[in-house]
Amino acid sequence: MATYTYPTFPYQPPADLMQGAPQRRPLVIIGAGPVGLAAAIDARLQGLDVLLFDEDDSVSFGSRAVCYAKRALEILDRLGVGDPVVDKGVSWNVGRTFMKEEEVYRFNLVPDAGHKRPGMINLQQYHLEEALVKRATELGADLRWKYKVVAVTPLADGARVSLETPDGAFDIEADWVVVADGARSNVRRQLGLDIEGHVFKDRFLIADVVMKADYPAERWFWFDPPFHPNQSVLLHKQSDNVWRIDFQLGWDADPEEEKKPENILPRVRAMLGDDRELELEWASIYTFQCRRMTNFRHGHLLFAGDAAHQVSPFGARGANSGLQDTDDLMWKLALVIKGLAPQALLDTYDADRVYAADENIRNSTRSTDFITPKSAVSKLFRNAALELARTQPFARKLVNSGRLSVPSFLVHSALNTPDADRFAGDMVPGAPLDDAPVGVSGDDRWLLDQLGHRFVLLAFADSASQVDAALPTLAAQAAALAGAPIQVDTVLVTAHAGASLPGVATLHDRDGLVAQRLDARPGTCYLIRPDQHVAARWRAFDASAVQAALHRATAQAPQAVAERLAA
Repeated sequence: MATYTYPTFPYQPPADLMQGAPQRRPLVIIGAGPVGLAAAIDARLQGLDVLLFDEDDSVSFGSRAVCYAKRALEILDRLGVGDPVVDKGVSWNVGRTFMKEEEVYRFNLVPDAGHKRPGMINLQQYHLEEALVKRATELGADLRWKYKVVAVTPLADGARVSLETPDGAFDIEADWVVVADGARSNVRRQLGLDIEGHVFKDRFLIADVVMKADYPAERWFWFDPPFHPNQSVLLHKQSDNVWRIDFQLGWDADPEEEKKPENILPRVRAMLGDDRELELEWASIYTFQCRRMTNFRHGHLLFAGDAAHQVSPFGARGANSGLQDTDDLMWKLALVIKGLAPQALLDTYDADRVYAADENIRNSTRSTDFITPKSAVSKLFRNAALELARTQPFARKLVNSGRLSVPSFLVHSALNTPDADRFAGDMVPGAPLDDAPVGVSGDDRWLLDQLGHRFVLLAFADSASQVDAALPTLAAQAAALAGAPIQVDTVLVTAHAGASLPGVATLHDRDGLVAQRLDARPGTCYLIRPDQHVAARWRAFDASAVQAALHRATAQAPQAVAERLAA
């Protein structure tokens, strides 16, 4: 049976960093998990020099985070690793929930057509990290393995990072530090920063089993199955014939005993009901918690991923929300480092991602309370909902085996420009933009692949004849927007491939789904942020309104943006 060979990344002696120590760098990232690596890649795509430290020299051991939702995949597309990750992973959209052996609920994550990515893929975290390391290295990120961060000292204008390596200890200073060193964050603990929330008194066994099985690529969740009575079980298919099985054990279970292969394999065989060949690749016992830091920004220290917030595994919100953290953070940090936006822009990272963390914690807590009821009344409600779900459609909405990760709609963000016009649909300011198929110079492409890394103004016209009527000054203004220090690229979206404007990129809305999902009509404009969230929208193009929305989306005074655009 196939097993994974863990790579070892080369250690580089620190002589170059010790010369003239402490050296000063613009950006240091601590932690080479998915969040830290994504931040490093994004930094390089934004043209920033980046130095990343990790105390290990390989990827994470065991499958760990395995479920990556559609929005996370779109972020990985923007970072340049979407294709290898999706090609390696197991795509799925359907989830099924069983009470004993009877199916009581089923969902489809992507019920409508016209999306590049599936609702979810399953992929062992070590595969994702290996792809991210490769991409970061290609982009020139300076990745330092076997560099242990032993202390971080905040400074008025940055931070001092103290490190230990096989060749000695030294300090380095940074203008900005992204802390992504995981749930047990040494940096957070060393600084005495708070993290508060709820720890759930239950234990679960993760077993990664290598076996050949013809089960469909779906998420299966059982309540009180006959092979594991009075508890719950979750089954996921991963790549390389590895199957993730989660067994609820209860708080009184002995973690050391339950991790032994001689106790795990009989559970798995009882579940499968046969004696097929199988191999235990990895096992872990976990408890979980739903908690977060009060603030994710502490001066020039920016916390992201599990270092800042933690949720239970039900719903796959951990790694997905961590990738969304970096998606929100890095374009803002790039503007600040380049002197194009004030440091106040980073306060919106704190506010918006705290809002998202609270949303994730709320949904994760509800899932956990349903799966592991803590009182007789809660268990009575849970079991009644499951029984009714067998025959009553209304009760199926109450079944909560882990509401799966969806991106946060940052509708309360200070960076949003409120609507002045009426729109239908979900693409409100603060929403992550929906994907859709488009044509580019006669080739089939996807909308989100044409966006990202910079601000984009989407302008809609139905036909070539309507371009001049609906958007009379767009071509001239597009050149001014593109030439400003904070670049805004104008993109014309039209239902007719023949429509165009000189010097303006054109997307053919070949199936009409872009206009449908954005409730667009001729003349409609959308300002899209570098992280593909909607910043503002209007029914008619107005250069002054675009300028005002841009200043708001970058936390700047209106006059400063106008002066930059006029320069």
